[in-house]
Amino acid sequence: MPRGKVYVIDDDEAMRHSLEFLLSSVDYEVTLFESAQVFLDGIAKREFGCVVSDVRMPGIDGIELLRRLQTLNCRFPVIIMTGHGDVPLAVEAMKLGAVDFQEKPFDDDLLISMIDSGLKHAEPEARDEAATREIAERVATLSPRERQVMDGLVAGLSNKAIAREYDISPRTIEVYRANVMTKMQAGSLSELVRLAMRAGALKG
Repeated sequence: MPRGKVYVIDDDEAMRHSLEFLLSSVDYEVTLFESAQVFLDGIAKREFGCVVSDVRMPGIDGIELLRRLQTLNCRFPVIIMTGHGDVPLAVEAMKLGAVDFQEKPFDDDLLISMIDSGLKHAEPEARDEAATREIAERVATLSPRERQVMDGLVAGLSNKAIAREYDISPRTIEVYRANVMTKMQAGSLSELVRLAMRAGALKG
């Protein structure tokens, strides 16, 4: 089982392959990118992992990469690699959310330790956000009437009370309620309430 995913971004081919060799040898699953743009182009499909990026690159550099990841609300931990004398850039990178920086030539064991730490601390939050997004996507599949029925159920109303409010039969409400439970993947009313709260779907 891989130790975790690492995305290496560097325009220097030799550096990319050197990092791939090092990180693969300690069981990381490594993907290489010659530019930040290529990495960003597929960001929506990428599984959680640690980004190791050079700070000085043509096009989108490491600082701009951090800005764009912030804009995308991407929680991947980022470690910035800097050359000698790039400490001001490294400090700026930390302010923009980088978890750490490493000066070249770097200490292999220290870099691996940084990646382990970055993954360990960021993964629970990233997974939590992903789960919340998934629940919100379930809410988005509800029809307007199903959403009204869910809001009624979450507010504690009975089927009859919801039926009266929208002037439809209690039997029809039961059908909508079943649809809501299926689409929300809720096994009980209490679970539906929890999911709706998690997705921010409660009115008020």
